[in-house]
Amino acid sequence: MFRYFPIRWLLCAGLFYVGAMWRTDDTVAKATVLFDNELVSDTAHSLDPHPILVELFTSEGCSTCPPADALLLNMDTSQPVPGAQLIVLSEHVDYWDHDGWRDPNSSHALTERQAAYVRALGLKTAYTPQIIVDGTAEMLIRNPEEAMKVFQNALVMSDIPVHIGEVTVDPANPTTLRAHIDIDGKDDNKDADVYVAVALNRVESEVLRGENKSRHLTHVAVVQQLTKIGSLPKGKSFAEDVQLKVKGGTDTKNTRFVVFVQEAGPGKVLGVDMRKPAV
Repeated sequence: MFRYFPIRWLLCAGLFYVGAMWRTDDTVAKATVLFDNELVSDTAHSLDPHPILVELFTSEGCSTCPPADALLLNMDTSQPVPGAQLIVLSEHVDYWDHDGWRDPNSSHALTERQAAYVRALGLKTAYTPQIIVDGTAEMLIRNPEEAMKVFQNALVMSDIPVHIGEVTVDPANPTTLRAHIDIDGKDDNKDADVYVAVALNRVESEVLRGENKSRHLTHVAVVQQLTKIGSLPKGKSFAEDVQLKVKGGTDTKNTRFVVFVQEAGPGKVLGVDMRKPAV
């Protein structure tokens, strides 16, 4: 049976030296060294970059998560993999919530999504921080060379074109976001599901208790809801107007839409796109 309680033991053992390496105030600088400098180019990236979905399972109750949060922020802002558009999601799990601090962005549905990945990928257990790339590979953040291989492999995989039209706020209901989604699956031979994630661009938090007590944390692309909006049969296309309600009090200017097509399992991510609301 899948269990979450031993996670902190795994962190203390298997990821101990990650935490040791990153226990400085300059977490962003430390995080960026995970990318091989020879592969991070200052030149212009491809005019048509290959979109790659990067999912970070994290928690504000986990002391080794802040550097991974910083790494995800760097991926989002710097786009350090030439030829790729890294579309990131920060998915806050809830199994740390009983250890002194309840993560305000945690969700049991995201905990279940991580558990499903563990089963589908044949991993030993879930843990935080854990990064899954395109639904098919675990990115081991303690191993820079293996991490870059994951992205190199993702770059050569074919993808389904996913397009999000302009994301607008319903003038009659400021908590409702609308967009048109087009997906060209005519050249694909597998059935898949279509998901929309509504995420906050930036979240800052002052942690009062738990392992990160007194720390100021910053997160990017924090998932507020993840919704399956339909299916994509093999060889077909998908075109639909979508509307999703956000939580009351949410600043819609601080949100983003991420749409992705994924084989059941959860399996391979076949295509992904991201767009922010029109301001």
